[in-house]
Amino acid sequence: MTTPTEPTVHDAVERSRFEIHVGGGLTGFAQYRMADPGLIVFVHTEIDDAFEGRGLGSILIRAALDSARGRALAVRPDCPFVRGYIARHSEYLDLVPADLRPQVGL
Repeated sequence: MTTPTEPTVHDAVERSRFEIHVGGGLTGFAQYRMADPGLIVFVHTEIDDAFEGRGLGSILIRAALDSARGRALAVRPDCPFVRGYIARHSEYLDLVPADLRPQVGL
């Protein structure tokens, strides 16, 4: 009996996105662009339909936000999924500059 491979997330800088892989295959990504110095803008998140409902989107966004924090980047969550994740996980709200929060609905 085989067990599923744990998901892994990495920053594919050359494609401007965080990618999540399961079993060696790409299962989703969070696209971003670098804006003002020190600001990462998340613009789109996508998880392969075959992998929906497994919590991979949350694993992906948590890793991306942890990476932003570790790199001392502010976050602008233009992507609805990222914005919703931050709204549900207040420990990441400090990554969004206070003056941007009303603009993005946080």
